[in-house]
Amino acid sequence: MKPSDPSSGVRLDKWLWAARFFRTRNLAKQAIEGGKVQYNGARCKVSKEVEIGAQLKVRCGWDDKIVEVTALSDQRRGAPEAALLYQETAESIAAREKAAAARKAMGPAAALLGGERPNKKQRRQIHRFKNIHD
Repeated sequence: MKPSDPSSGVRLDKWLWAARFFRTRNLAKQAIEGGKVQYNGARCKVSKEVEIGAQLKVRCGWDDKIVEVTALSDQRRGAPEAALLYQETAESIAAREKAAAARKAMGPAAALLGGERPNKKQRRQIHRFKNIHD
């Protein structure tokens, strides 16, 4: 089995895995199929060949990262080497910092926006509050 030559092209799921956006190729595949990854502004397939200079929009947790591909690799290496495969745009960094500041300003209320259900104690507090203020 001969190793693949990165200059001939690398699959998108493999590149995202090598660039350490996802822990496994399967997670990268699921994100691409779920529409959480856009290639040059459009949805794409897992087998899309990545090209240097392409712009990717990757959903990472709460934030979207917009990165430009600067190098190709199909092997997963350490984080410092993986960071050399892409360059995040200045607009993306500014937007992520602004969103993080807004979440921090919300304090504990931000956890409720994530869709978490209140626990038993919180439900009792809500019922007490509603009964007093009706």
